[in-house]
Amino acid sequence: MLAQGAQRRLLGILNSTPPATPHPGPAPNQTDPWCLEVSVPDGLFLSLGLVSLVENVLVVAAIAKNRNLHSPMYFFICCLAVSDLLVSVSNVLGTAVALLLEAGALAAQASAVQQLDDVLDVLICGSMVSSLCSLAAIAVDRYLSIFYALRYHSIVTLPRVWRAIAGIWVASVASSTLFIAYYAHTAVLLCLVSFFAALLALMAVLYARMLAQACQHTRGIARLHKRQRPAPQGLGLKGAATLTILLGIFFLCWGPFFLHLLLIVLCPQHPACHCVFRNVPLFLALVICNTIVDPLIYAFRSPELRKTLQEVLQCSW
Repeated sequence: MLAQGAQRRLLGILNSTPPATPHPGPAPNQTDPWCLEVSVPDGLFLSLGLVSLVENVLVVAAIAKNRNLHSPMYFFICCLAVSDLLVSVSNVLGTAVALLLEAGALAAQASAVQQLDDVLDVLICGSMVSSLCSLAAIAVDRYLSIFYALRYHSIVTLPRVWRAIAGIWVASVASSTLFIAYYAHTAVLLCLVSFFAALLALMAVLYARMLAQACQHTRGIARLHKRQRPAPQGLGLKGAATLTILLGIFFLCWGPFFLHLLLIVLCPQHPACHCVFRNVPLFLALVICNTIVDPLIYAFRSPELRKTLQEVLQCSW
């Protein structure tokens, strides 16, 4: 499995499809002339993983160093960074081992390779689930800080934050283990796709309500100053653009991967679906790209964190 590079058995389904009724037409390993397959070089895949690794290590180091960043919001950001860190580490490690095996520079028994493959699959799946949960937790935290500002510190206490983070990791490990063990079952794939759709809907609703609240607040201020149109329009456009970028990046990076899972359930033998299956390396590269973009959206925009990051880079511990 690992010897197939980026197309190894990620989540148990990336190199194969579940058994299905024979379907007339081209065999699964055949491709129609119109089928587009995007090749992702191993070097590019490794480079993306290393960039993500460096970025997320810096985020974790900055939050750990600065006590001013020891707040619920930054703890959730740190949880996201650790999740993204594990996504990049597992993919880089898997690709590196695959390249060493292909080059003959690494000798290993088939059983040892299979065990490593299983461990990496669980690690990748678990880190992906925890990454998605962390993104949802950040959205919920921001929502509470806006709509329950006066009660925020009594609602979002550090013990509750630590319990939430522990729950995210326990659920991620448990779900990834079950998923790897029962990946051939349709219900398991549908549960994972439904999980992604539910998180996307939750984030869209929460951020849309936050945008609406911000626009309403600005309109109230504008009425007090008898400036009813210019200010809210500018804020509305800026807020809508930010919301579109945030959710658009999330859907663009994660959507194709979960579309792949959904198509395995809906049309495992259809030629058009096999064109999608052949682009799994591209989908994984997009997931890695998301782990690169997450620090830019959620962490590096903070002046306090950027200042701490400069201190970290200057080795002034």
